[in-house]
Amino acid sequence: MKISIFGLGYVGAVSLACLTRDGHEVIGVDIDATKLDLIMAGKTPVVEEGMVDLMAAAASSGRVAVTTDAQRAVLDSEISLVCVGTPSAANGSQDQAAILRLAEEMGRAIAGKSAPHIVVLRSTLVPGTVEDVLRPIIEEHSGKKDGEGFFLCFQPEFLREGSSIRDYDKPPFTVVGANHAYPVERLRELFGNLPCRFIETSVRSAEMMKYCCNNFHALKITFANETARLCEALGVEPFEVMDLICQDHQLNISPAYLKPGFAFGGSCLPKDLRATTYLAKMHDVEIPMLSGIMQSNRNHLDLALRKLLALGKRKIGFVGLSFKTGTDDLRESPLVTLAEQLIGKGMQLTIYDPEVHLASLLGANRSFIERHLPHIGEMMRADLEGVIAESEVLVVGLSTPAVAAALASLCRPEQVLLDLVQLPKNAAISARIEGLCW
Repeated sequence: MKISIFGLGYVGAVSLACLTRDGHEVIGVDIDATKLDLIMAGKTPVVEEGMVDLMAAAASSGRVAVTTDAQRAVLDSEISLVCVGTPSAANGSQDQAAILRLAEEMGRAIAGKSAPHIVVLRSTLVPGTVEDVLRPIIEEHSGKKDGEGFFLCFQPEFLREGSSIRDYDKPPFTVVGANHAYPVERLRELFGNLPCRFIETSVRSAEMMKYCCNNFHALKITFANETARLCEALGVEPFEVMDLICQDHQLNISPAYLKPGFAFGGSCLPKDLRATTYLAKMHDVEIPMLSGIMQSNRNHLDLALRKLLALGKRKIGFVGLSFKTGTDDLRESPLVTLAEQLIGKGMQLTIYDPEVHLASLLGANRSFIERHLPHIGEMMRADLEGVIAESEVLVVGLSTPAVAAALASLCRPEQVLLDLVQLPKNAAISARIEGLCW
């Protein structure tokens, strides 16, 4: 393919060298003439393992050209990979000045092309930038429409400085966010041979997931470092602890718990987080990330409360009361807290939970519910049908086939259902369904 690459920093330079190695004709575009001179001389503009030999081979292949002329590069290529920088502005926002100027130039170039041009954004971009900001600019300056005279898509890159070439050749996956099939298929031709899954998604999801990936990496580093600080104060070997944590691929290093839902609760997580933060205070260790988890959890619970109060309805039915499906443990259940807050606001509650039998509750579990919901016996119902029938609003915190079936057959169109568990096949439910944040 004939490919133009805009921005010859780490991502752009490595992409140029690797694509040339793989037999493609590549035009490198940058405003820095020094970078262009280095590339044509077979030298690398970035310090990166393996780039010296790879760039020398690229320059000698005869398949590389460089230019400062963005319009010329677009006219002479089929696909443009945009890898220009998007640094932070002084206020923390994304500085998009360079990519906005480039969008204007590309639009003017596309105006002069007869064949549709594919623009692949690889720069990290705030979600919505491609569709709401860049597309109108290119359409205005080209006089053409996305999906007709050109195609826009977003393909996040996962190259790490120091291992960029290895990451290019063995990425975790290839993700393409697009609104049309044509650019996806061309990118599949370009990158489909890589030893990873090729995933098509929406443009906005692709933009957002790049931020999520980087934020998750930052989160993991911070977790390990806060753990190490606390370990040092307690005389514990932090590398040994983190190594043990990483041995668990069932819960710790896995997809477990990485799905949006309601606030966490139960007998373990809240108390252990509180104990950890108290322990850190006792030893004068600052762990702001870990200390902020409980507040973030409360914020999630408060979101549910605000959504329910905004409905202006008084008769609210709870489907589920324990802290998660499949248990009768009510200790620090966010559903109990939510019920308690709603009662305090004057709401009339009915509750169904097939696992919660008041007569059999013992010990700390019984003490907790008697303290927080002393009149729970008056609110409990033996069957789900009764709760549905009595309620204007349903709060669903259980996800079982029986619950889903009952909701599908018994809910009324005038009811509102707040889904805290992402019910499967919710299209079969007649009620107006609202998710917590989905």
